[in-house]
Amino acid sequence: MKIIGVRFREVGKICYYDPDDIDIDVNDRVIAETDRGVECGRVILAPRELSNKYDNPIKKIIRKADLEDVVRYEENMKKEKEAFDICKAKIIELDLPMKLISAEYTFDNAKVLFYFTADSRVDFRELVKQLAAIFRVRIELRQVGVRDETKMVGGMGSCGRALCCHSYLSDFVPVSIKMAKEQNLSLNPAKISGVCGRLMCCLKNESDTYEYLNKNMPREGEAVITPAGERGIIVSTSVIRQMVKVLVTKSEDSKEIEEYSLKELRK
Repeated sequence: MKIIGVRFREVGKICYYDPDDIDIDVNDRVIAETDRGVECGRVILAPRELSNKYDNPIKKIIRKADLEDVVRYEENMKKEKEAFDICKAKIIELDLPMKLISAEYTFDNAKVLFYFTADSRVDFRELVKQLAAIFRVRIELRQVGVRDETKMVGGMGSCGRALCCHSYLSDFVPVSIKMAKEQNLSLNPAKISGVCGRLMCCLKNESDTYEYLNKNMPREGEAVITPAGERGIIVSTSVIRQMVKVLVTKSEDSKEIEEYSLKELRK
């Protein structure tokens, strides 16, 4: 069985479909059924054989998008901006404690989805009622977290580049304070937190490398013997360079700090 990878939103999750013997290449537009309804997506992964057994049934794409479908998709993008402005005005009018993030039309125009953030649960029944009367389609409001908000809105990170979650990360990866400790970073929340206020996703990028290098790295304060046979105490370490600085006792009244690689020292 062959499958293709389709993405329906920029940097969104990749969904897998059966191409159903249709000639499809990467970057082609296709029409497929999703949890949100019928959507128009872009092929990210070319057709390939499914090597492992897949328990869940794989849906078939409806068809390859034609020029009319592409025009309809672009029109929906314009309508989403109008829907966003209307919904935002209604939220202000009803004085609801919520922040609107984005609006999305399904490809078949059967549903409009509004994503928002809020500190607590919001009674938006009246909002849905008024929006349904305006758009004459099914209205769905979804509350998202701060990380999802940042992924949708985008922005610049402290590194000066576009946010990882908005530019290339399709899924959020688990990040912990342990990763910052292993990389010898400052534990100041302001320095290791992203725009969303949570730990930066990029802490995961080098986590495996630091975990591997730290296995052989001695602790500060550990006693070692230098290549010259002198006794010393480790005062600092450089994980990436695999080097350590050692306080070497030259005599009773003389001590010096010298740098060695791990291969030159012995416990």
